[in-house]
This record gives sequence, C-alpha cells and structure tokens, in this order.
Amino acid sequence: MQAQHHSSSSAAKATTPARHLVATAIIGAAMIGYLIQKTPESRTRLENLSQIAGTLGQLSDRDAAVVADLLAHPPRRRETAVAGSERHA
Repeated sequence: MQAQHHSSSSAAKATTPARHLVATAIIGAAMIGYLIQKTPESRTRLENLSQIAGTLGQLSDRDAAVVADLLAHPPRRRETAVAGSERHA
C-alpha cells in the first residue's frame, strides 16, 4: 500500500471574493433593508454605504445610478389597517 501525498499546489485554496462583489452584496442588503423597513435609519445606512463604496471605487456607475434613483424616489409606506375597525361575521 502506498500513501498518497498531495502537494500544496493541488490542495484546495481559500478564496476571497473581489472587493467590488463584497461591496455590491453589502449595498444590495442595505437596499433590501430600506425597501422593506422604509425607515430614516435604513435610508441613512444605504446612503452612507453607497457613498463609502463610491469613494473607494467599488461601486459601478450603473449600481450608483440604481441607488441614486431609489433614494430620489423613496418607496411609500403602506397604510396599516385602522385600529378598532369592525369585523363582519
């Protein structure tokens, strides 16, 4: 019986995603949070993260335009049901 030895070049290597992909994922999560929560805090988070990513050159012009459009045309809050409304049997 012969033992098999793997050289370091054939071993699986840990990979790190490209920085722009990480930035896109973080911005995407912030966008989803803003679309769902519709709070001033989630908007500020999206604004700050997109500004940082843009400053670092990690946000494409197209992605920056999508964020800018969302911030320019914020989602509207849905009206909640009126408390105490009558129920019909």
